[in-house]
Amino acid sequence: MLLRILVWVIMIVGGSVLSLYLDAILFKNVHTIRVFHSISFVIGLLLLALVIKISRNTGRTLAKYGHRRNLKGWGTNVLVNQGVYKYMRHPMHLGLLFFPLSFAFLIGSPSFILFIAPGEIIFMLIMIKLVEEPEAIRKFGKDYLEYKNQRPWFCFKMDCLKELLKEAPKY
Repeated sequence: MLLRILVWVIMIVGGSVLSLYLDAILFKNVHTIRVFHSISFVIGLLLLALVIKISRNTGRTLAKYGHRRNLKGWGTNVLVNQGVYKYMRHPMHLGLLFFPLSFAFLIGSPSFILFIAPGEIIFMLIMIKLVEEPEAIRKFGKDYLEYKNQRPWFCFKMDCLKELLKEAPKY
């Protein structure tokens, strides 16, 4: 868990520093354009609100259905396939994929928006494939393999998105 938080910090801080450097080279004087920054900031706030809503909803679903016995720390010990998890395997990650982009818009960096955030999103998708999926297989075994064969990573059908944004029950 601590390693994952560290990766997030490196992505955001490192992305910010790199974007400032690239903006100075590629987008000279962009930081003086107030209209761009005002619009960018509003877009960033809206995306961040979306990330928070999805994370809260999926987190509540995991908290409600993901524990059969006492569990220390974060995580689940029951495979969750209720709520939005009946449509897709990684709804929380779907929301978190927008975090780098929301941060990029908040700071108003064209380099972060155009280059760094998409790179970080690709990195996150690779980590889901190489880390999250194997962890779930180790943790839940055959049950997860069956679930994996029945559900996509993400679902963009209207029913799925409605469930994703629907207020999840408190645990």
